[in-house]
Amino acid sequence: MTEDGEVDVDVNVGEDLLTIGAFAARARLSPKALRLYDRLGLLTPALVDEASGYRYYRAGQAERARLVALLRQLDMPLTRIAEVVDAADGDAAAERLATYWSGVETRIAAQRTLAEYLRGRLSGRSSEMYEKFVVETVDVPAQVVIAEKRHTLADELPAWIGASLGRLTTAAGECGGVTAAPFVVYHSEVSAESDGPAESCVPVADEAAAREWADGRGRPWETTVRVEPARRLAYTRITKAQVNHPQILAAFEAVEEWVRREGLDFDGPCREVYFTDWDSAGAEDPVCDVAFPVRTAAKPAR
Repeated sequence: MTEDGEVDVDVNVGEDLLTIGAFAARARLSPKALRLYDRLGLLTPALVDEASGYRYYRAGQAERARLVALLRQLDMPLTRIAEVVDAADGDAAAERLATYWSGVETRIAAQRTLAEYLRGRLSGRSSEMYEKFVVETVDVPAQVVIAEKRHTLADELPAWIGASLGRLTTAAGECGGVTAAPFVVYHSEVSAESDGPAESCVPVADEAAAREWADGRGRPWETTVRVEPARRLAYTRITKAQVNHPQILAAFEAVEEWVRREGLDFDGPCREVYFTDWDSAGAEDPVCDVAFPVRTAAKPAR
């Protein structure tokens, strides 16, 4: 009997077929693992006896079994494992593995940066991090914007920002043209658990033309036109590299800390103002202002 209950009997199934116990020994895996791979569709037995339900494997399946086991040690999702082991040739399989692992290394690098950021916060060194950011204020006049709002999680956010601002910038040609830097407003937190919403905005010249454009039919996304009121923004300028999470969190927190220290009140949701071409910018080039609308704090009533 195998370790998880299946009787491993020696029946006459042909010279090329092995019982699950014999195949498990050859593949250096457990029968339990082989049953799991079968349920997951990663390694199907060559034969399942209809009467007994016993599984039999061909000796040539051992390499695939070992490969599946090794890929699982990389925490590779099952669908990705299937793509690798089912690849037409070795080069294609190796390329799929390389693509997956590149993504893993990118994620680990981001987590390493986040861990360092959290170490700074937990050790009480937040003020040292905030001192890296220079906070200033600017007065922004009222402006007509065409906007696209979406509920999105953090991992989807960068792609959506690029796509939505691209769509709106193109549409601005029908609305008198772009008059100021595009920006993204965060009406609520966007994280791995919270989906905002976020709102992409492009200032345009012609409000009537913008409203006519927004009333058009056939667009696959929801758009609005509104007048953004005049605001004073407290902001810090960050580079393309700093836009990445969690560096951008430190930038937002630095502005929040400055606003409180200056005795100002917040006057609306935070935003990112993108004032240069993202694609042509280098990692250390300034690309974005992290900003909060602010106003002079109201005096307490006597």
